[in-house]
Amino acid sequence: MDILDPQLVLGAYSVGVFPMADARDADGVYWVEPRRRAVLPLDGFHLSRTLRRTIAADRFQVTVDTDFTAMLRLCAESASDRPETWINGGIEDVFVRLHHLGFAHSVECRDGDRLVGGLYGLAIGRAFFGESMVSRATDASKVALAWLVARLRVGGFTLLDCQFQTPHLTSLGAVEISRTAYMALLEAALEGGTTAGSPDAVSGRGAADFGALDRVPAIDSVSGPVAGKDIVQLLAQTS
Repeated sequence: MDILDPQLVLGAYSVGVFPMADARDADGVYWVEPRRRAVLPLDGFHLSRTLRRTIAADRFQVTVDTDFTAMLRLCAESASDRPETWINGGIEDVFVRLHHLGFAHSVECRDGDRLVGGLYGLAIGRAFFGESMVSRATDASKVALAWLVARLRVGGFTLLDCQFQTPHLTSLGAVEISRTAYMALLEAALEGGTTAGSPDAVSGRGAADFGALDRVPAIDSVSGPVAGKDIVQLLAQTS
């Protein structure tokens, strides 16, 4: 099986290329550079009334980076609506390594003790590259994406890359743009930020702050961590 190097992967994403595999048990990967790219404008997330109520009610316990490997593996599992996956062992291994280096992150949704959905992706500079999201309970991936968008906005990110457009992403506000337009957004998001090989790569100096939301006082609460109603308030400012 191909062994992917974290610096190689960071460099690829920095020029608009990412790895995929033909199947979970595939030995190798191939590199993808779409002619059309899906992005979700951070001020354009579609917060429907139903989703607003679900988030505000804290239907799921939402956490970040508490079990990255479990989240990645849930995304890689086959399901009735997705019998095959593009996440093979090589991609899994390199993203776990990137997580330990501080680049890869997960947003997890739990119902009690059960992990029922979420997403994971890669942060470089002021860009976040969404890799995969999954639901094993109604709206779990939508809730995770809403929390991600709020986190990216608070943290100073400017680009949320969704790779390929889908009806699901369209319903949440994602748009499809040309490769030329995408590269302009990517270049701006990486300018002055952390890139592969930077001496500040792990510390994140010069980049956006993925953890900024964790340090923001609850918006609509007397005390305690950020809750669903705080996320709704953050998103409702422009939704």
